[in-house]
Amino acid sequence: MPRYFFHVHNVAPNKEEEGEDLPDDEAAWHEATRYAGALLNDIDGKFRPGQEWTLEVQNEAGKPLYFVSITSKQMR
Repeated sequence: MPRYFFHVHNVAPNKEEEGEDLPDDEAAWHEATRYAGALLNDIDGKFRPGQEWTLEVQNEAGKPLYFVSITSKQMR
C-alpha cells in the first residue's frame, strides 16, 4: 500500500512524519480534505487577516500530489 505524507505550514504541526498508508491517490485526497477541515475547525478564531495556511500531500517518493491553500486579507 502506498505511503502519503501530509505537510501543514503556518497553522499546526505536520501530520505523522512517518506518513500514512492509503490505498491510492484518491484516498489521500479524501484524507487531505478531512484533515484540512479538522485543522480549520481547530483554528477557531486564531487565523488572522494576512495569514496563509497550506497543506501539501506528497507520495512516498516525495512527489507533491495535492496542495490546499487558504489565505486571508482584510479589505479596506
